[in-house]
Amino acid sequence: MNKKGKIGVFDSGIGGVTVLREMIKVLPEENYSYYSDSKNNPYGDKTTEEVQILCNKIVQNFIKKDCKAIVIACNTASSKAVEFLRRKYPEMIFVAIEPAYKMIHDYAYDKETLVMATKGTIQSERFNVLLKKYDNHKTFLLPCVGLADKIEKGNRKEIKECLQELLKDYKGRVENVVLGCTHYPLVQEEIQEILGPVQFFNGAFSLAKRLKNVLAEKQLLNHGEGQIEFEDSQGLEEKQIRFFELLKKR
Repeated sequence: MNKKGKIGVFDSGIGGVTVLREMIKVLPEENYSYYSDSKNNPYGDKTTEEVQILCNKIVQNFIKKDCKAIVIACNTASSKAVEFLRRKYPEMIFVAIEPAYKMIHDYAYDKETLVMATKGTIQSERFNVLLKKYDNHKTFLLPCVGLADKIEKGNRKEIKECLQELLKDYKGRVENVVLGCTHYPLVQEEIQEILGPVQFFNGAFSLAKRLKNVLAEKQLLNHGEGQIEFEDSQGLEEKQIRFFELLKKR
């Protein structure tokens, strides 16, 4: 593989920008190609087979672009498709996001914890293996149906109304919040307004460090200017504008 090759990053929309932010902090000299699949958003209510088919098409496009590594910046896609993709493309480097539940075990084991994720992630075998291994027995699982879609659309009023309904039973009850969808860090402030002073956990920084270690091990680290390109499956210009606005907030 070419060390100057791009790193492909994809999500069901622009939520994966929260992962890319951390990747750029750790690997600022790499070239990135980000794919937002807004045409098929959200992934959370799709079957495993549907998610695998969508991910496979995206991966094929990244391979055509001569990407040296692919980052799955979508918890649902990670839980439902990463093993399928690794079997299908054994020569490709795949690094996948996952809910940062292990961090609760490591840093805040004795505290009441709320896991916010899509229904698909919470029901996935991958997440349940993680939960069983690190369960602190003080954990609430909250499938946030429709939240990622509302964040993707960006209507602040609808987002706040959705969060109020989802979180009404957890005010003052939890101290930790695991953000198990890459869209959710984009509304972290709004979540905190409802729940109060909670500590947030997400897997983006750990993923970025893991990616750097893998590239270093394979001698694929780039030393250049670091370019970023964006593509949306619907070709929506407003997605590109919002993507780069969010990226600049890192």
